[in-house]
Amino acid sequence: MNIDSRLFAPTLNLLSNQNKDKIHQAVLKILAQIGMKIFHDQALELLADAGCSVENDHIVKIPSDLVTQALESAPKNIAVYDREANHCMDVGGRRAYFGTGSDLIFSHDSIKNERHPCVLEDVSRAARVADALPNIDFIMSFAHPTDYPPQQAYLVSFQAMTANSIKPIVSTAQGRNDLAQMWQICRILRGSEKQLREKPLMIHYADPISPLKHPFYSLDKLLFCAQTSVPLIYSPAPIAGTTAPMTIAGHVAQGLAECFCGLVIHQLKSKGAPFLMGMGPAVLDMASGECSYNAPEFLLSYQAIVEMSQYYDLPNWGYAGTTDAQIPDEQAVFEAGLETFIAAMAGSNLNHDIGYLDFGRTGSLELVVILDEVIDQIRRLAQGIPVDDDTLALDAIREAASEGDFLTHPHTLKYLRQTQWRPKLISRMGYEEWHSAGGTSLLERSQKKLQNILRDHQPVPIHAKQAREIQKIVDQFKT
Repeated sequence: MNIDSRLFAPTLNLLSNQNKDKIHQAVLKILAQIGMKIFHDQALELLADAGCSVENDHIVKIPSDLVTQALESAPKNIAVYDREANHCMDVGGRRAYFGTGSDLIFSHDSIKNERHPCVLEDVSRAARVADALPNIDFIMSFAHPTDYPPQQAYLVSFQAMTANSIKPIVSTAQGRNDLAQMWQICRILRGSEKQLREKPLMIHYADPISPLKHPFYSLDKLLFCAQTSVPLIYSPAPIAGTTAPMTIAGHVAQGLAECFCGLVIHQLKSKGAPFLMGMGPAVLDMASGECSYNAPEFLLSYQAIVEMSQYYDLPNWGYAGTTDAQIPDEQAVFEAGLETFIAAMAGSNLNHDIGYLDFGRTGSLELVVILDEVIDQIRRLAQGIPVDDDTLALDAIREAASEGDFLTHPHTLKYLRQTQWRPKLISRMGYEEWHSAGGTSLLERSQKKLQNILRDHQPVPIHAKQAREIQKIVDQFKT
């Protein structure tokens, strides 16, 4: 009898069901007994009308039944489409997707071994590189262009992303105004508002301020996304030891409570609107003062958040491919690879920040190129081990026992390509062959591949009429 091997795909788990229940109860107590500060009148009105207690200083206490209702009404899966309206992601379950990050201040040039302040061209380059890499599933800006005023930077970055890649976009915005223009661009690309609602191209990222504060601009974007059915990520980034408890359980409980406050408001505004839960579990290194993306405590908290998302059966916002290293060196590949492995095996859904260096300040496109291959290999591992009569190969073993080998056996030929993963950057050569081929390092090979992509890859262009309409929107926003 054939057995579906996907039922036995490898997984990681840290929390018992009992401990998940305890974390959930702590989340409910934070919301109902401690409360959140809400700095948006419409959000306050929605919460008050739903039966929440609104106290002085904008403190709102949210009953547990509202949290339960919001968890029940939020979709369990979010279908996402590319610029050409091709279905490319189902965000939910244990499906893992990977993409770049946003708003980096510096870009690292590994050939010169130096970094420069990001400009709009860095956004375009990153989008074009991500467009060419098969294991990068979605894009973010990867840079914050310092050659534009801050109030324009997010929108011109969004325009550059749409022009240089067909892949889905996770956007950031200063506020409702530029977010609304991004939505208009997506409407133009999709053809109509109805088509955009049915086949979303953009996912938006917003966040509260820890501890327990929800500013106007974050909630204003949240309400816009609920109203327009733009899938929304609402992910706090509490820092253990400063803006959140030092303990991992307390850190996770506070982050979930902050996220679910947004979820309740979001679902009160538009029941059933698409929402992704998440948390950036930053850890302050008390010796250096840096916030680590790769400390073991970050990884433990992150794993816990992913497990809680599966406990709630909600799509989640995750992390992968980051490093605290300053350059794309051995530390970078180790840390970024480990985090990416955890994301995939834990079943984290939408994992961003591929290629981040230096505590999230700097980006490396060479590291993105390397991690595309790392993700490919991890995805091979995540397939698990198919076990059925044919893969157990008893007939082949019986026949080879008399013939002496499996090298030319039909069973070997049948399963060769689907069993063996083949690298493109990682070297599998012996020393002499490697030396004769130039003796290059992984970083040197990634540099060459990056230059080839930038020289040769041409993304699918936007139709000229759409491009003109988009440019008009951007020009009007600048004035």
